[in-house]
Amino acid sequence: MNNLFDSIQQSVRDYYTDKVLAFGETPKGVDWNSLQSQELRFDQLLQICDQDINFSLNDLGCGYGYLLDYMRKKTLEFTYRGYDLSEEMIRRARVRHVNSGNCQFFSNNDALQIADYAVASGILNVKLNHSTADWEQYVLSTLHTLNDFSQRGFAFNVLTSYSDQEYMRADLYYADPCFYFDYCKRNFSRNVVLLHDYDLYEFTMLIRKN
Repeated sequence: MNNLFDSIQQSVRDYYTDKVLAFGETPKGVDWNSLQSQELRFDQLLQICDQDINFSLNDLGCGYGYLLDYMRKKTLEFTYRGYDLSEEMIRRARVRHVNSGNCQFFSNNDALQIADYAVASGILNVKLNHSTADWEQYVLSTLHTLNDFSQRGFAFNVLTSYSDQEYMRADLYYADPCFYFDYCKRNFSRNVVLLHDYDLYEFTMLIRKN
């Protein structure tokens, strides 16, 4: 299984490094279509956090760190740690946020520390040429990582299987929201929220811990 995950991570690393080299620190540089949709996704994910108090957050697949920009724009109080497989993404994130306090960026998940919350935006969508079965094992492993390194809850988004068939692509992963709702309820918490009402062909799952 480790060899499989190493192969997946290498292909994902190369894919996103190519994106940021081609498009820079823009939504397309992290494979999103627009700033508006990027921020709409963040609004869903951040519902996991108690935004009235200072909290700590792990951001898996942080890219060049735009979630940090967005959280600062919302004047939240937090400590942030961003992780990305792409060293080029992390290099750009560190330069972009060189004068920002209470934040760190890492290109190695071995540096993960437990935070109040963990989020993952967009990192479960692009399966490239990997089989759906292999990719789903990788997705579930990622969810367990989010769970293991969060105390109060975690959130993730992924493309939905309730997408128009004619627009679905072979290199993307379309997840069954019912399966993941059930999996999260059975494995992580009784308190799971499925958000599937924000006009994008995806869903967000919030897993709140007691």
